[in-house]
This record gives sequence, C-alpha cells and structure tokens, in this order.
Amino acid sequence: MTRVCFQLMVRPELLDEYIARHTPVWPEMLAEIAASGRRNYSLFLGEAGRLIGYYETDDDAASQAYLANSEVAARWEAEMGSFFVGLDGRPDQAATALLEVFNLHEQLAATGGTATDTTEEGNAS
Repeated sequence: MTRVCFQLMVRPELLDEYIARHTPVWPEMLAEIAASGRRNYSLFLGEAGRLIGYYETDDDAASQAYLANSEVAARWEAEMGSFFVGLDGRPDQAATALLEVFNLHEQLAATGGTATDTTEEGNAS
C-alpha cells in the first residue's frame, strides 16, 4: 500500500465556493475515485487556502492513469482547476506531492512494538 499526501493552494476569494463544491462531491466522481483504487481519501483546508490531500492506494501510477483517462474526472477537474493558485495542468495530476518522513505504524512494526507500547517520551510530533 502507498500513502500519498499532496498540497495545493485554493484561491482565498473562492474558499467558500470550493467547500460548497465538496459538500457533496458528484456521486459519479466519488465512484471514479473508488474505481481508480484510491481509498481513505481526505482533503484538509488550512489557513490562506492551503489544501492538504491524503489517500491510500495499491498502485498510484495505475490510479493516476485511470483518472487521467476518465471522462467524469476530466469534467470535474476542468471545473475545479480555476480554484487553485499557480497550478499548471489538472489538479488531480499536477498537485505537489509531499515527502512522508514519519509513519507510526511502520516504525513500530520495525521495532516489534505496538501502538500501546509507546510512552510519553517516545511520542513523535
């Protein structure tokens, strides 16, 4: 499984509209995201329009290719493109990927520990 986290910047003057477009997302777009192999997909909106997205997939290249060839995703991304600052291309293809530097589960597994084995001084932040 691959964890993917990405960042985009939503135009501050369009924040309310961006939120409204995701409440809810088109049912056919939700189905395409799932069909692409993405799961546990979330978007988080921070200060000044900073958008952080996260999803898990077994094959990110295949997921990207599926959505790149999806007529539904193309329509959705065409509508969403104007919401973002400094974006060159479709939002689902051109977002800036973030480097994962820590994962609790993986580090615990490497030490043979479990989540209940952590102590206050061993917590990461």
